[in-house]
Amino acid sequence: MPDPVAVNSMFGRIAHRYDLANRVLSAGIDVYWRFRLLNAVQRVHPANILDLATGSGDVALALARGLPAGRQILGVDFCVPMLAEADLKLSAAGPLRSQVRFQQGDALALPLPDGSFDAVTIAFGLRNMADRHRCLTEIRRVLRPGGTAFVLEFSQPWPLVRPLYRFHLRKIAPAVAGALTGDRSAYDYLGTSIEAFPGREDLSREFLEAGFAAVESRAMTLGVVALHRARS
Repeated sequence: MPDPVAVNSMFGRIAHRYDLANRVLSAGIDVYWRFRLLNAVQRVHPANILDLATGSGDVALALARGLPAGRQILGVDFCVPMLAEADLKLSAAGPLRSQVRFQQGDALALPLPDGSFDAVTIAFGLRNMADRHRCLTEIRRVLRPGGTAFVLEFSQPWPLVRPLYRFHLRKIAPAVAGALTGDRSAYDYLGTSIEAFPGREDLSREFLEAGFAAVESRAMTLGVVALHRARS
């Protein structure tokens, strides 16, 4: 499992160019992946949402823009430089500032009461957790009964494209992102973490082991990414 100190340091080093690297490496498809996440959240009509591993705040702010006015979104991350980027975006978000707030917190021990959210989202953050089972049980704890967790994460692509995808993760992505951020080692780690992450079926079993009542998942972009929806 990832070392939380190393992961925190890594994201702190690349925070200032993180969004740019994401757009370039995904050829902009990451915007579509987050749009699919937003659509899924819209269907459950949550009044308050926790965006875990919020990073630079893209998902939290997209939720505020895409959901009816008055919804409350809390973004939590343990990396202070990433939260600084999120706060910069929020300061320019006009009226959305009344709906969104960011705070530092550990996803493995959330400083939040039981049953306090209708929905929890986490986009591309679960694979960086030092203990996935503990993170999933924390998500379930802070969800109200019948609430929904949405996990957007890299997955295992279809077998036909897997060799090309691995070449991209091992060779192309670290070189390109290293040039953009000045930190190739961070993207060597990210590629390794993606390759080691479980596929849709195995991750669905982990949700059930954490106490969720039902799980469904959808593959996107040749299986490279999956969106899991789990009911507490």
